[in-house]
Amino acid sequence: MRVLAAVLREFNKPFSIEEYDIGEPGPNDIVVRVKAEGICGRDLVIWRGGFRNLKPPLILGHEIFGEVDGRAVGVFGAITDGTCPYCRAGKENLCLNLQFFGEGRPGGYAEVVIAPRSNVFELPDNDYVKYAAAVCPLATAIHASKLGNIGPGTRVLVTGAGGGVGIHTIQYLKSLGAYVISITSPAKADFVAKYSDEVITDREFSRKVRDVDVVLEIVGAATINESLRVLKREGTLVLIGNTEGEEIRLIRPALTVMREHRIVGSAAYTRREVLEAVDLLHRGVVKPVYKVYNFKDVNQAYNDLVNQRVLGRAVLVF
Repeated sequence: MRVLAAVLREFNKPFSIEEYDIGEPGPNDIVVRVKAEGICGRDLVIWRGGFRNLKPPLILGHEIFGEVDGRAVGVFGAITDGTCPYCRAGKENLCLNLQFFGEGRPGGYAEVVIAPRSNVFELPDNDYVKYAAAVCPLATAIHASKLGNIGPGTRVLVTGAGGGVGIHTIQYLKSLGAYVISITSPAKADFVAKYSDEVITDREFSRKVRDVDVVLEIVGAATINESLRVLKREGTLVLIGNTEGEEIRLIRPALTVMREHRIVGSAAYTRREVLEAVDLLHRGVVKPVYKVYNFKDVNQAYNDLVNQRVLGRAVLVF
């Protein structure tokens, strides 16, 4: 099946808009007409060449929303085997054979996606852009908040609070009743302040805050050492992302040792958390924040993301 797609043929280079053969649907597959596709931070890491096991050409994209026979649907972003011990325990985000769209098989930077029937779910409305902008980051926030045991009154620091994951994370944290301290750039500070108890724009933010209960580390290498400095004894740092794909080094490991910090990785989200995110967005508990680009303008979207000109999520529309 040949479809128009944005093809990554070389890392750190512009996408090529071209006709591309994505294969043919099998007996258990569904063909989804893509209406909106979110650009995830994971996509940026792949684009930069941060996943050494991946080789171009690639059609990226796992935040897929569109139509099947006129019905509004979403696509779970990862394909799992459903049989491994983690899948059977409801932790399919840790599936031993997990495969993301855009990596192991063609993703949503195309007019059409072929998805397993079990990966397709119905949406409560057809506001595709809303879901493409916020389901993935919100489900990420839901999962990470569980790992950090965040609840009413928890003092939480969030790095990259003005980015696609961050702006939806801080909204979700406020819905939980947490005390939110947001780290962001000066350009995004005023908007981020709407969903924060404190906003800090200094690179050395440990000079402004101390003794937080939990850090949701979205940025990674560039901020993790400052994040550990602000974390209280027996505090938890939940490592959600590493946006630049650079090696993470602890400058003062003794600090973490002596304070008995917990550093916990957060691996995406479960299908149940995706559906929880859809419900929160449908009910307006969390408001999507995004900038829309025509699918053929994907290179402009990436240029804006790299230069931090996008507040919230960049969304491709078809």
